Amino acid sequence: MSEVTRPTLSDALTERMLELIRTGGHRPGDRLPSTRELSQRFAVTTPTLREALRRLEATGAIEMRHGSGIYVGADIERLVLPNPNMRELHAARLLELLDARILIEPPLAALAAEHAGRDEPAALKQALDEARRHLRGEDAELHDANMTFHRATARMAGNSVLHEVVDSLLTVHGPEQREILQIFDDRRRDYEEHLAILEAIEARDAAAAEERMRAHLVDVKTVIEHRLQPPK
Repeated sequence: MSEVTRPTLSDALTERMLELIRTGGHRPGDRLPSTRELSQRFAVTTPTLREALRRLEATGAIEMRHGSGIYVGADIERLVLPNPNMRELHAARLLELLDARILIEPPLAALAAEHAGRDEPAALKQALDEARRHLRGEDAELHDANMTFHRATARMAGNSVLHEVVDSLLTVHGPEQREILQIFDDRRRDYEEHLAILEAIEARDAAAAEERMRAHLVDVKTVIEHRLQPPK
């Protein structure tokens, strides 16, 4: 299979964040500038910054406290640099990622339909409203909204461990997910499939939610697999 060029903006931003922590003499527990200040400082969009922050949080380099701010994490001194994910991206990696998601996410969608509180689907709707606004916009904003939808669905399933698995999977493999979005290249179809999943969850139809999540991910994988096949 062919190889795909991986974006490096998030990787570069991650490195710049670590440099800010090191050169600033920050220690674990120290508060860092706000998301807005960091976006302005590094001249990047908020979704791009959030992706870098999530990657740093996944390694323990920072801690994001809701309603409080961003803090240097306890594991900052144990972080190995450079980023071990700096590698050439192979098409097979994208398909393996989608295979993993096909195994994990459909059952979680079913659990979300069963366990979601009355007001919880509003978080999914908000993510899809955000995605709809960016259907003709930048990839970064649309990617962020799409991943928010999948993370929120996993969270609604009510199993914190599985939610963390999905969140970590989407965070660590953020660059691959962006490539999948670009290669799939059918934003409206992607949005409508997400909308169908939301409708099943709102209807508390676990079987339909599971089937629609599986069909969505299989659909994406089928398209990606076809488009990455080498020409005959």
